[in-house]
Amino acid sequence: MDPKEIDWNKLTAIIEKHRTQKWSLIPLLQEVQEVYGYIPPEAIEPIAESLKMLPAQVQGVATFYSGFSLKPKGKCVLKVCRGTACHVKGSRSILRHVKKELHLEEGETSEDYQFTLETVACLGACFLAPTMMVNREYYGKLNPTKVTSVLGQYSKNKEDDG
Repeated sequence: MDPKEIDWNKLTAIIEKHRTQKWSLIPLLQEVQEVYGYIPPEAIEPIAESLKMLPAQVQGVATFYSGFSLKPKGKCVLKVCRGTACHVKGSRSILRHVKKELHLEEGETSEDYQFTLETVACLGACFLAPTMMVNREYYGKLNPTKVTSVLGQYSKNKEDDG
């Protein structure tokens, strides 16, 4: 699905499902993001209307929590840890290697929406330092060769899907 195309029927169904629930904004935003891969900015106003909120309130929640994104992300979201243990074990060189391999800077998404590169303060897997995640999978004790192998696995998945 092209991230710029919004299926308004799906969005309406999600909103209707959550409309009557108390404190439903966060679960509603989570479901919208799960369906679209991000929260389309055009969805803010209908969500606000359905919950009798101001669009600024919905926007505030969507931008406050780092788990939400108002921009499309790649199929594979890479999070490179920059925590102390990972830093000491070489995460800076791992990040440089990922940037070089993917031709991306932090916060960028590839044009084909295959990869998004992010950094995080800590992934909580210090014993595996240096560490990164791809979607929900952890990869630790990284070196450039292992990073290239991991990225290759996800690039192959792209070819298999296409």
